Amino acid sequence: VQLQASGGGLVQAGGSLSLSCAVSGRTIGMYSMGWFRQPPGKEREFVAAITWSGDSTSYADSVKGRFTISRDNAKNTVSLQMNSLKAEDTALYYCAADRRWHVSSKLAREYDYWGQGTQVTVSS
Repeated sequence: VQLQASGGGLVQAGGSLSLSCAVSGRTIGMYSMGWFRQPPGKEREFVAAITWSGDSTSYADSVKGRFTISRDNAKNTVSLQMNSLKAEDTALYYCAADRRWHVSSKLAREYDYWGQGTQVTVSS
């Protein structure tokens, strides 16, 4: 399974970005999907997750109400819409796949496959 994240960039505080993660090798419908991020000098942290059907999502408190995770199983993609961005959202963002398709885990160690990351920089 290969994951390819894209959509990162430089944006001003208050702006929006949409990240996308394309999955190849296996159908995305077999996995729950998550987004994580690693701010400069910090550890990787959970952002959002979604089950295979999309009927269950979870978010970090820091992004709740501003970020939305969604998926399109027909297109083998998962997206993260980020609104009202803040300087503290600056990080390398990773998408990940969990073979437990019915669980939207917040724990990085429970994910089986990872993409390479896409950089999001928010200027204040």
